[in-house]
Amino acid sequence: MELRQLATFEAVARQGGFTRAAEHLHLAQSAVSAQIRALEAELGVALFARTTRRVTLTQAGELLLSRARRIRAELDGARADLTELTSVLRGRVTIGATAVLGPFDLPRALATFSASYPGVELSLRSDLVAGLLAALDEGETDLVVGPAHPDLPPRFTARRLAEEHLVLALPPGHRPVTSLADLESSPFVCLPPGSGLHQILLAAAPFTPRIPFATHSAASIRELVAAGLGVALLARSAATRPGPPIDIVTLRPAIPHPPIAVLHRRDRPLTAAARACRSHLIRLSVT
Repeated sequence: MELRQLATFEAVARQGGFTRAAEHLHLAQSAVSAQIRALEAELGVALFARTTRRVTLTQAGELLLSRARRIRAELDGARADLTELTSVLRGRVTIGATAVLGPFDLPRALATFSASYPGVELSLRSDLVAGLLAALDEGETDLVVGPAHPDLPPRFTARRLAEEHLVLALPPGHRPVTSLADLESSPFVCLPPGSGLHQILLAAAPFTPRIPFATHSAASIRELVAAGLGVALLARSAATRPGPPIDIVTLRPAIPHPPIAVLHRRDRPLTAAARACRSHLIRLSVT
């Protein structure tokens, strides 16, 4: 039994006759009839009941037709998978990432993905999450890795990669504190207005915090705090990485930090390469 015979058999059944099947397949009617006769001879059963007016499937033909359609569907799926694999091997993925990613090791994740798919061209851009989501909207990035805030617009979908936590960052030797309420008179260092961290600070503080120092990175927040210019809410991963010394206070009660996630536009299909990259990041998620 050959695949071309099954395709011809299915065409005769679908078109309801040899003449229309031949026209559909761009073959001579005699060639279609010869393939069906050969298939029937090999199987030892009649697949069609033929009259001068019509061609109908026999019971054996009905049984073969259901199997033939499953075979064709599997073959079509295999072709699609191979096409996607080829696309992944030669694709391109642009990733946006925030500086704070908790315990998720994005450089290692990108390195291992690149080793698995050396033909995929990777590029990375860094920004605050608002800027990266805008880049997703403009089609400038395929994926974003960063905090998934509770007010994330529904046009984005997020898959969790790791948890993050907020701590108080204080200058070395600062007086003991246990909560934000102890810092009403202190100047704060924070990301600029509109950022997620800025919104969290305003929502969590039982007073209106005075923020004379606004900067665009967690690293510079830490540097300004270490220099004694203010206090800050800071992601634990940023507070504990190598850098100038600061005092770190675990908050009681805790102030939640959004989970770190991989995000993309819900309504915009990912390329094969971007889907493979997203799946790779999820496999490396920190439980």
